[in-house]
Amino acid sequence: MKLSYTLQPSSSNDEFIPAHAEGDEQNLQQVKVPPQLPVLVLRSSVLFPGVVMPINISRDKAVRLARTAYNGDKRVAAVMQRDAKLDDPAFGDLHKVGAAATILRLLEMPDGSITVFLQGTRRIALGSMVSDDPFFVANVEALEDVIPATPNENYDLIIGSIRDVSMTIIKLSPHLAPEAGFAVKNIDNKHFLINYLAVNIEINGDEKQKLIELDHVEQRASALLEILLRERQAMELKSELQQKVHKEIDQHNREFFLHEQMKAIQAELGGNPVEQEVKQLREKAKTKKWSEEVAAVFEREAVKAEKMMQHSGEYPVQLNYLQTLVELPWGEYSEDKLELGEAQKVLDEDHYGLEEVKERILEHLAVIKLKGDLKSPILCLYGPPGVGKTSLGKSIARALGREFGRISLGGLHDEAEIRGHRKTYIGAMPGRVIQTIKKCKKSNPVIILDEVDKVGNDFRGDPSSALLEVLDPEQNATFYDNFLELDYDLSHVLFITTANNASTIHPALRDRMEMIEVSGYTQEEKVEIVRLHLLPRLLRDHGVKPDQLQISDSLVTYIIENYTRESGVRGVEKQLAKIIRHTAKFIASGKEYAPQLAQKDLREALGTPKFIKDKALENAFTGVATGLAWTPNGGEILFVEASISKGKGLITTTGSLGDVMKESAVIALEYVRAQADFLKINPKMFTENNLHIHVPEGAIPKDGPSAGVTMVTAIASVFTGRKVRCGLAMTGEATLRGKVLPVGGIKEKILAAKRAGITDILLPVENKKNIDEIKKEYLQGLTFTYVDAITDVLEIALEK
Repeated sequence: MKLSYTLQPSSSNDEFIPAHAEGDEQNLQQVKVPPQLPVLVLRSSVLFPGVVMPINISRDKAVRLARTAYNGDKRVAAVMQRDAKLDDPAFGDLHKVGAAATILRLLEMPDGSITVFLQGTRRIALGSMVSDDPFFVANVEALEDVIPATPNENYDLIIGSIRDVSMTIIKLSPHLAPEAGFAVKNIDNKHFLINYLAVNIEINGDEKQKLIELDHVEQRASALLEILLRERQAMELKSELQQKVHKEIDQHNREFFLHEQMKAIQAELGGNPVEQEVKQLREKAKTKKWSEEVAAVFEREAVKAEKMMQHSGEYPVQLNYLQTLVELPWGEYSEDKLELGEAQKVLDEDHYGLEEVKERILEHLAVIKLKGDLKSPILCLYGPPGVGKTSLGKSIARALGREFGRISLGGLHDEAEIRGHRKTYIGAMPGRVIQTIKKCKKSNPVIILDEVDKVGNDFRGDPSSALLEVLDPEQNATFYDNFLELDYDLSHVLFITTANNASTIHPALRDRMEMIEVSGYTQEEKVEIVRLHLLPRLLRDHGVKPDQLQISDSLVTYIIENYTRESGVRGVEKQLAKIIRHTAKFIASGKEYAPQLAQKDLREALGTPKFIKDKALENAFTGVATGLAWTPNGGEILFVEASISKGKGLITTTGSLGDVMKESAVIALEYVRAQADFLKINPKMFTENNLHIHVPEGAIPKDGPSAGVTMVTAIASVFTGRKVRCGLAMTGEATLRGKVLPVGGIKEKILAAKRAGITDILLPVENKKNIDEIKKEYLQGLTFTYVDAITDVLEIALEK
């Protein structure tokens, strides 16, 4: 709401202009209005009868009109234009209802404009235009206000509410002086009060125009009350918000004042801790071998940290960022040991076998020795659990004289674990790669990425895709971490990944790595590993001296055969640890025991044997053939049993067989049926009998095509009545055309055959190359026959 305007006398001759007219309700109705009046166009103001209002005039027509009228009878028609944006409105652009007015005073302004004080006298309606030059002159008609009859209790209540609400608005508004309330209190004329508030309330011109167009004063009062109530609600809300803001500002100022006092106290006690922390980081930064770009980023972030409050939420994040930059080993490398003989010795000390991996590391060292620099290769060691893939990383680091770090990727779902989190997040930190390098304190460590085949993928991103940059020698020289927001050189890091199943690794990731298979150990190798590595370490870890417990190689062999079933040595290690703990109890309690462990002592320490050694079955039955299978835990032998019974030629498979293995059974049956003449089988046997194929150990799921030839042999045996040769095992995929296709896992399958006492093995011709790559000692006592047709398999496998 605006203050009402009064013009104070500048001399004794000047008259006093009141804010509103005086008189009763009927005074405004008795004012005579000429039939024609010059029209003063108002841009966005509405004048009401009885109210004095100052108007600033700058448009030429309006200035000429005001001066002409002021020098004449001072009477004009004040009417608002419909569109406030128009600078030169036409007569048709004016509202039809306004107020007749008298110009009380005209003031010339320094800028050429004039200010006139108008007092409304009566509501009028514009008629036709009489003239538009030099200004509008129009016919006008006086309008009657319908005043409520007295007494009118409703009208009185509305007027009382208008007074109360307007007084509240005056108190809440910062733009109104308290004197404005006196004017409202002292206006006794209800009609004048409505018009006075309608002029001075801060609402847009269209709403004021609606008020002046209402003929009934009571309706005008009700509409005004509605506007005032809305204005009061807005003012109260605004006041509440202002109080809240003032309170927050006061609290902020208070905290600022206290922080300034703390700074002053800290300065007296020895300096600002923020400045001290940043100063210490700057001292460390002077020793870093980083690039100019990193130095510039550090300095910029350090300046930003100095300007922060120690207790602000952003300061710990900023300090953590600076500490990470300083703690990273920019350009710091450990010197490689380039003595190949020494490296070979270290690798042999820690691991038995694994010749291919050791050879690859020595090749890498040889090239570094000749050239002086080489981008580190990305090696992937895949094979069954417990064969030493992870521990090999430590040995490689020791052989090279480098630091060692390990990152477990099993079950990883969040891409940010690799690339880091952006600094904007609470608890942001670098990715695991950068954290591992920071922990190693060198930029060329050996880092094992464990279980790369078990990386997950969900809505948080694909860590496998993030690893593509890490494990690409052409890209990782500029690895970008989201937390650092800088490139870091990973090209000197020797990454070694491990996996159990190479087929589940992301194809693009597998393409970037050198795949090296780490197959299972033979029984002889396991005995050597126990004697050279596991047993001495376990005795040392448990505090037992070598002369307090002695385990012979034959006893280790018995433990391997009867208490473990695996390709690696993890299970053997657990059983040996049990034996040592059992012995430690005797030593600690002072009881007598035999240091030389015997087989009879194993039952007390380990319980009854948990596994029965796989043995080849004797050829007591037809329809049973021995196959060779590969599992994640190494090779196994499996028996395929086939039997026939009277029926309608149906085939049934049991033993938790997968879809591929079931299809192999169907193919095998169809091949035998097609070769009925060759095998001398009566065709009626296929239609008058049902065939049942079973693979024992039904609780274990089985799948794959490598049992194809074994199933053909078992089915041919049961239909021909010819037994399968004793001591013979086979593997290979069978086709409907009678071909034998190559399969994988040959080394593991051969080890399983040796454990079972099998002497003769049938292999596909194309797998001969795999046999040539296996050490001769693994093949001792075995006879291999290579076949490419199923007819050859049946000729060899079935007895005459």
